Amino acid sequence: MRRIQTLGILGAGRLGTVLAQLAVAAGYRVLVARSGDPALISSRMKAIGAVAASSAQVIKESDAVILALPLGDYRVLPVEALRGALVVDAMNYWWASDGIRDDLIDPRTSTSELVQAHLDGSRVVKALSHMGYQDLEDERRPQGTAGRKAIAIAGDDPDDIAAVSQLVNDLGFDPVHAGPLSAGIMLESGAEAFGADVDAAQLRAMLDGFWSSQRGIVVARARSSQH
Repeated sequence: MRRIQTLGILGAGRLGTVLAQLAVAAGYRVLVARSGDPALISSRMKAIGAVAASSAQVIKESDAVILALPLGDYRVLPVEALRGALVVDAMNYWWASDGIRDDLIDPRTSTSELVQAHLDGSRVVKALSHMGYQDLEDERRPQGTAGRKAIAIAGDDPDDIAAVSQLVNDLGFDPVHAGPLSAGIMLESGAEAFGADVDAAQLRAMLDGFWSSQRGIVVARARSSQH
């Protein structure tokens, strides 16, 4: 496993800023980009110990890149620049910012699979998406702390899962492997784990119960109709 040392974040909103704070506190070098001029967030990033940079610099210098953008913008992500990169998808569909998008709520696929299809040369892992930014900010705890909260991870490559699990642990949460990237649908809006601020055992129970939940039954029916 190649350990992440420099962490890039695309998106300087509330989620991106909280993740930057957590990563700096954990000892990472952190680069953050916004959609426009990085100078506009330079002082804010400097205050938390991160570096404001262009998207190109963030991608080039980082060992892993977190996507903390509105999900509806995923098609503007630079495919060639991110080729070969470990990409952590922390995005969720939110109609207020993404608009009404039938493609982003299709139960036949997870949104992370859509991102992976767009970034066909990248290694996409779903993580840091189901817990609200305020809980992320407030709930960080050292490893081994009783009741430590958990973050689910979905991905296809064992080495990438291991690297992101280490990142999640360093940020202050217990990593829980949800399954392959397609299992990311268990972390989306409508699933019990979405918004969950619970420990590892409780999160595992939510994931294990997904297919008997209302959302899981809808997903299973939609997927079975494809065959």
